[in-house]
Amino acid sequence: MIRGVIFDFNGTLFFDTHLHNQAWDVFLEKHALKLSDGEKDQKIHGKNNAEILSSLFSIELSPNEIKKLGIEKEDIYQSLCLDHEMGLAPGAIDFIEYLAGKKIPYTIATASDLYNLEFYFKHLDLGRYFDLSKISYSDGKVKSKPNPEIFLRAMGILGIPPHSTLIFEDSPSGILAAENAKAKQIVIVNSTSGDYSHWPYQEIKDFSEVDKAVFSI
Repeated sequence: MIRGVIFDFNGTLFFDTHLHNQAWDVFLEKHALKLSDGEKDQKIHGKNNAEILSSLFSIELSPNEIKKLGIEKEDIYQSLCLDHEMGLAPGAIDFIEYLAGKKIPYTIATASDLYNLEFYFKHLDLGRYFDLSKISYSDGKVKSKPNPEIFLRAMGILGIPPHSTLIFEDSPSGILAAENAKAKQIVIVNSTSGDYSHWPYQEIKDFSEVDKAVFSI
């Protein structure tokens, strides 16, 4: 029986993968670098900025340089977000309200840092549904996906063991992290019409597709 739910955020609760890709393209061009969308899936999505930036630049970066470059990229990304209508994924609000009504604990585990989280809380009104102090995010200490640490931390916040947890994910590294965390169930949110056929998990494009029977079995 599922007793707790963990959502990845980017590409899962917020369909913004295309905006992150655009922001990285602008950032990479400025720094004379380039990645294909496939390379972004492997090297960027689901990972924190410290790991991404360290792998992109051939020179060793100081923590201050990583922070400065990270903010530079996120400022580009946030500007793109504000140029679009921002909203949570299809069916997400109704599903979250269902969880709240059933008193099923839930939270977010995301590779985003506090800089972007505060942006989301402001522009997506996340405070209606989530407590910022109870979100597992990239704080400079947690290991990047596919390491399971960010999900294990979220399970600790919820007080729910892995064998009772459902995780929603979209990125390959995130799905691997959910597997490594030994989650009871994993649901893939296909927000980019990607090919997930090699994964043995349910795919959804809308949270109304979630089988709520998992909360009573």
